[in-house]
Amino acid sequence: MEDPNLAVRPDFASQEHEASRRQLVEEGLSNENAARTLAALWTLANNAEKDRWALRQRRMIEARQREEDEEEERQQQRKEEEETARLEERKKNKTKYAPIMKSGDYCELHYFTNRGLEDAKLSNLIAEPEAMVMLPAADGLHSWIPAAAVKDPKAAPVVKDENLSWEEFNEAAPRMITMMKLYDWPDDRTDMHIQFWSALQTHRWRHSPDQLKQRALLLYQSQQR
Repeated sequence: MEDPNLAVRPDFASQEHEASRRQLVEEGLSNENAARTLAALWTLANNAEKDRWALRQRRMIEARQREEDEEEERQQQRKEEEETARLEERKKNKTKYAPIMKSGDYCELHYFTNRGLEDAKLSNLIAEPEAMVMLPAADGLHSWIPAAAVKDPKAAPVVKDENLSWEEFNEAAPRMITMMKLYDWPDDRTDMHIQFWSALQTHRWRHSPDQLKQRALLLYQSQQR
């Protein structure tokens, strides 16, 4: 529908509208009065169209505003859900590393290796006596046994930093940096670790074919940090 506010009233005195005027003239009006009557009727109809147009526009604006408000509400809800999930994940991470991540304390890298994280997962399972754990058997197959029957991984020896492989070091270092920030370690301590470990990665011995030199870097790392 076109906007009736843009419509232009026809010239009902013109030859084009002679037939319309004739009908009114036959009813007793003069040709001039017939033209004015047609113009008045057109204006009344146009005003009614303007009112309907305005009502339609208001409803469209209100509907669009409702949609925008609903979308804004959905986005806000998503943000709140994402923030809740982020805080929950942060809480889980803090709980996982709480015993070993006191701000500024020395912490073995072992806890942040894949092996150390698996120990932590198993420890969580053992906290639930009815849980079942799949372990490899001597014949190479796997079997399910009660988690309570599994040896407490805390009793397993922690691998010292100097005995880690470079692969394990690369697993652990980025995770530990993340946890340092999460547990509000002093910035200078965190930055020191980042710079120190970055220097080790770029040292010429890091990719030396001599394994003793590579091991020497890990030993140096364990002694200096």
